[in-house]
Amino acid sequence: MNPEDNKYTRVEFERRFLVSSDESWRKSAETYSKTYEDKYLRGSRLRLRILKDSDSDRCVIKLNKKFESPSPYFRTVSRILLSHEEYQLLFSLEGDRLTKIRHYCNHLGRVFSIDVFGGELQGLVISEIEADSLEDLMSAEPPPYVTKEVTNDSFFDGGNLCRTRREDLLRKLGEVASGD
Repeated sequence: MNPEDNKYTRVEFERRFLVSSDESWRKSAETYSKTYEDKYLRGSRLRLRILKDSDSDRCVIKLNKKFESPSPYFRTVSRILLSHEEYQLLFSLEGDRLTKIRHYCNHLGRVFSIDVFGGELQGLVISEIEADSLEDLMSAEPPPYVTKEVTNDSFFDGGNLCRTRREDLLRKLGEVASGD
């Protein structure tokens, strides 16, 4: 890889967990959050994203590509920051939308994000943690409000969730709860 590419490309080490429906995580959540409006462009691994901070007028628009990986715990991610005009051009392409509000909680000195989904995915709450290495990632102890790790289940990847209908989500959550 060209060293210049490293400015825009990085390896993302990440784990995902389902969160208890009792909303106990809210007690430890920061007051700060971000709203994510994603559009996954059909026929590609590209994601168009608008990020809005809850405590400012800051808005970031970017195009991401997540590359395939031999492991669900890490993958290479590239990004390009976009202008509003570039966003409008790309938004006109066919794609599937996903919205969520991301909250942040500290647990044992680590930051866990809590994604609360909207639309067809109303009621789905997923916690994520990122780390700088696979060893560091795997040593993270999940907080008490998580119910099950779903890193290995591609159903809970954004590229799948954006196309998930409500009845499919409810069926999957029922399967996970029953241990199927």
